[in-house]
Amino acid sequence: MQTQNPFLDEMARLTNAAMGLAQSAGEEARAAFRAQADRWVAELDLVRRDEIEALKAEIAALRAEVAALSAAPATPKRRKPASK
Repeated sequence: MQTQNPFLDEMARLTNAAMGLAQSAGEEARAAFRAQADRWVAELDLVRRDEIEALKAEIAALRAEVAALSAAPATPKRRKPASK
């Protein structure tokens, strides 16, 4: 047998509202913390991953060019005429 108790119904509604408020406050705190962390990271002037990857590719190309130049036969150097 189920009875209707207005006091328990009201307590359930208040508890539900309190849980919703706590969840909203948690989300707001999380958003504020994330904004502060983003601001702090921006002040550090860190390098982004895509910039590092572009630099790695450029270095690899330069190393290949240096290796190709090192492997190429050296052209004979011209001698300066002897001064009299």
